[in-house]
Amino acid sequence: MRKVFMGVRLRRLREERKLTQAALAQVLGLSASYVNQLEQNHRPLTMPVLLNLNKTFGIDLQSFSDDGEARMVAALREVSATLPASPTGGHDAAQISHAEMREIAASMPAVGRVLIDLHRRHREAVERLEAMAQVAYHGNPDDTATLAIPTQPYEEARDFFFTHHNHFSELDIKAERCHEHWGLAGLSPSGLAESLARRLQDLHGVRLDKLPPDAGLQRTFDPATKRLGLSPQLRPGQQAFHMGTQLAFLELNATLERMADLPRFAGDAVRRLVRIGLANYFSAALILPYGRFLEAAEAFRYDIDLLSQQFGVSFETICHRLSTMQRADASGVPFFFIRVDRAGNISKRQSAAHFHFSRVGGACPLWGVYEAFSSPGRIVRQLARMPDGRVYLWIARTVTRQGGGFGAARKDFAVALGCDVEHAHRLVYAKGLDIADPDVPTPIGMGCRVCERPQCSQRAFPYIGRELTVSEDVSGFVPYLPAA
Repeated sequence: MRKVFMGVRLRRLREERKLTQAALAQVLGLSASYVNQLEQNHRPLTMPVLLNLNKTFGIDLQSFSDDGEARMVAALREVSATLPASPTGGHDAAQISHAEMREIAASMPAVGRVLIDLHRRHREAVERLEAMAQVAYHGNPDDTATLAIPTQPYEEARDFFFTHHNHFSELDIKAERCHEHWGLAGLSPSGLAESLARRLQDLHGVRLDKLPPDAGLQRTFDPATKRLGLSPQLRPGQQAFHMGTQLAFLELNATLERMADLPRFAGDAVRRLVRIGLANYFSAALILPYGRFLEAAEAFRYDIDLLSQQFGVSFETICHRLSTMQRADASGVPFFFIRVDRAGNISKRQSAAHFHFSRVGGACPLWGVYEAFSSPGRIVRQLARMPDGRVYLWIARTVTRQGGGFGAARKDFAVALGCDVEHAHRLVYAKGLDIADPDVPTPIGMGCRVCERPQCSQRAFPYIGRELTVSEDVSGFVPYLPAA
């Protein structure tokens, strides 16, 4: 473990608990002078101190980890790349150096989160203005009403799960206990669905209904009539998942409310989305209990198809659950999980490690996740190298949701899992890949607007972080150059 100097975080933790340095020292069994040196960054935080903090205050050790710092540095790089040039100091005057980003991420993460949040709000405001300009240009002023629908609550809710590394130990532990106490151990997917349906009926008076085949919905709930409607197209494992979500709202409501109230969200809309996400997390942990699922994943070398057959749930559900296995004393491979459509829209993204998903200008066209659409139903593999030199193993496959009868529109997505190449040997998908050859990984980036690779043949936009030179070929960016 490298030396970790995080005095500002320790001081903030102490102030939040309303403790003096002497009081904190007494609780941790340290001297007051030693605590003072830790807060002044004169001494590094050692693993014994971190473990003592976790035992005493229940803090998440990942909040002091390198992964969290690396992800914040990546986010700050994206912020810096989109900063405008200084009117007096030249183009580079507005940029933040890498050393400064690391200092912010390591010592002042709260400041970093504020900067990232301000950047996100600014970007959303610019996007709304651009959309309004497009409406005005095309002469449809009545369409401006549609611009009032903000995406910010969804982004803020995603950030909540992102900053928690997509892992909530409290919910995992509760779900394992419920799995045992509710008599779900050893049941098949059909048995799980039947058992959860009985619990909904017997304890909460909730009855199940079948939704019309052409309803276009997977589940509905009417609290007045206590009717839970489920799509007839759902498999037993999927039915169990939706029933588990409803049971989370009914039996763990206080826990969900407390966990959703802890952060300082911008509004109630974000809090509601986070609460739904936490309920879904509990449900997945209920039907795929942590210990049993991790044991099976390791035994199958993370073969998603075999895990899907074992637990009777979809490919996507298995991928999503694999991205949450980060319990401190029994962790799985730290995966990144993503779901995209053909147009490149990212509808789901979760990360248990330091990979950063860009939100500026789309994703990289060289990213193997898009190759999945060329081979529907088949798993596509890719070794990819990011601009910072890190290499990742990615696997992707298409999933389809068919609704209604003949001629009904389908929903096609590509679902992908990625991990650092250092964990690749634990995966069956690394078989046959030359991981040691430095020329094998495909160079990719977070997106053209924030990617620093100048020679990329697939670049769609120039890098925001620098100006174009007179000799640079811009024919791929603009249809023509205006005459002088």
